[in-house]
Order: sequence, then structure tokens, then C-alpha cells
Amino acid sequence: MPAESKARKKRRVAKIIDILREAYPDARCALDHTNPLELLVATVLSAQCTDRRVNVVTKGLFARYRTAADYAAAEPAALEQEIRSTGFFRNKAANIRAACRQIVERHGGKVPDTMEALVALPGVARKTANVVLGNAFGRNEGVVVDTHVARVAGRLGLTAAKKTQPERIERDLMELVGRDDWTMFAHWLIFHGRRVCTARKPDCPGCPLNKLCPSAGKV
Repeated sequence: MPAESKARKKRRVAKIIDILREAYPDARCALDHTNPLELLVATVLSAQCTDRRVNVVTKGLFARYRTAADYAAAEPAALEQEIRSTGFFRNKAANIRAACRQIVERHGGKVPDTMEALVALPGVARKTANVVLGNAFGRNEGVVVDTHVARVAGRLGLTAAKKTQPERIERDLMELVGRDDWTMFAHWLIFHGRRVCTARKPDCPGCPLNKLCPSAGKV
């Protein structure tokens, strides 16, 4: 079978987007937040942890820590205990305190709204920056690549990169998806990955993308 041209793949992606947009009108960031700081903290906590668990933890956390200065001044042991159930709590607590200290010292206490400034914060890599920029600031600077996005994008034949190469996957998706849809495309793939294209047993017969998916019935 001949390799799919980039132009043809872009047309296929446009059809995929139309279907996902209709299938998941409720797609959104699953981390509860009301401002950029809350989203930044929640995203740091979400590493190797479910969004549901993070939302349970942040409900109380956000009531106690309202500003970057609050986190920067937090007692390390106390913050560690408050986020303990999210896993890797010592590293997460240290990163949150250090990032918030930098936000206070270099950004006037406000979470910066550029990729360059965000990835310069301790514990903040490109994925976290993309989450914050896309969902708190409405800026499409990239595509969030988590385990669901990596899996579904691979099955759809939108990337040949390995799941351990998120930045390559992101570049591939950015080339195929219009910039205006970068943030939402990740949400759509995540919703689809959780509800239909699951890791262990994807529902290929019931998938609205099966006619556009090279992996349909083969997983």
C-alpha cells in the first residue's frame, strides 16, 4: 500500500476533527481550576496521577493557597503531606514552591503567559506549559501530548514516533492540525482515548473514526 501523502493526511485529519468535534462537544481540560496558577499547580500534580485524584486534592489545596507567594512560603513538610496522595509528593512540592518563588520574584506574582517563561520555571516542561497556555490563556502554542494523545495519534497513523517521544509526536500533530485547533485537538483525542480508543480494548466497531483509522480492527 503506497505511503499516504502529507496533503492526503491533512484532508483525513480535517475529517477526523469534524467527527471528534461533533462526538465530544463537552471536551475540555479535566483539571478543575479557576485561574492560571491553579491550573499550573494542578498540572504539576497530575504527573503519574489521575485527574480525578488531583481534583480531590486541589479542592482543599486551592482554598489554603491562593497566591504564588502562599506556595513559595509554604512549609515543605506541610505541603508534601497535603499533596501526598498524588505520588512523587516530595519532588512535586519542591517544584511547586520553587516555581512559585520564581513567579513572585520574576513575574510579579502572576503566572507568565509565554512558552519561554513557563518552561524556565522549575518542574515545568513543554507539556505543562501547553496545558496552561491553551486552557488558562487561550493561546495555541502547541499540542498537549499525554498517554492518550500518543496512543490515539499513533493508531490513527498521524505519527510514527514512539510513545516515549512526545515532542516528536507534538511536531507531527502541529504539522497536520490547524493552529486554531491545537488545544482542542488534544482534548478530543483524550476524550476519545478514555471513552472509545482505550489502551487494552478499543471499541473499533463502535468507533466513529473507524473508516478513517488504519488500525481499525487490528489492535
